[in-house]
Amino acid sequence: MTGFGAARAEQSLPGGALLAVRAEVRTVNHKHLQVKVRLPQDHGVLEPAVERLVRSRLARGAVQLGIEIALSGGEPGYDIDEAAFARYVELQRTFAERHGLDAVDGVEGLLRLPGVVVPRRASEGVAADGPEAAVVLAVVGEALDRLVEMRADEGDAMERDLRVSASEVVRLVGEIEERVPEILVRHRARLVERVRDLAGDASIAEADLAREVALLADRLDVAEEIARLRSHLDQLDALLAAGGAIGRKLDFLAQEFFREANTVGSKCSDSVVAHLVVDLKTQVERLREQVQNVE
Repeated sequence: MTGFGAARAEQSLPGGALLAVRAEVRTVNHKHLQVKVRLPQDHGVLEPAVERLVRSRLARGAVQLGIEIALSGGEPGYDIDEAAFARYVELQRTFAERHGLDAVDGVEGLLRLPGVVVPRRASEGVAADGPEAAVVLAVVGEALDRLVEMRADEGDAMERDLRVSASEVVRLVGEIEERVPEILVRHRARLVERVRDLAGDASIAEADLAREVALLADRLDVAEEIARLRSHLDQLDALLAAGGAIGRKLDFLAQEFFREANTVGSKCSDSVVAHLVVDLKTQVERLREQVQNVE
């Protein structure tokens, strides 16, 4: 199901820094649940908790979640970039050896070189259970709330559409069921006529004729398929009434509808039923396409 949700918040952290968080989440149709989270690089430690939260709220769809995090103010202090410092030391030593100079001891001059003393990132040391994480998860939860609301509205419209298709399936199944006895009578009469034409003056045992008629009736009998179609319709109605994450169950039911419709079409060699089965398959295919969008 498609949907969108966004939320933002600002909160002061210990030390005086101001944390601003914005989250945007989008979903499009997908057979399974696929989650992609985009976080600032220095907040990657929060990704598992964020993904768990998304999976606890959604069951199906391709989810794209983008989170922006900004820190301002506070007293971040400074750090020494030891890798940069070590490179400067090595360069100094190499230069001195190449030109026969004495290496300069002490670090005061090296500390003044670019990139050695750097401001400590205000976000350094982000903990998965720290105050920043709590704010981020709260904002993501709010964005998911709005996404779920939007998807619920879409789900209501989709349920109405599914029920319209289901009512058409009910009508078509009823028409096929009414047609079947007439088909059996007509085929029986045709079989009797053909047998008598082939037999000519020869006598035909009534028992043999009855057996052939019974075999014909068995081949044309779609009572089981009709019963299963009606059972699937009852299950569809129950699932729609129950709500929740029913997409995969509906997908399975749609496949079963199609299987039974195919069997009915192959058994009943009747032009009227053939047209009804075509219409039935059209409605079932419509159902199957619709349920692909249901969570």
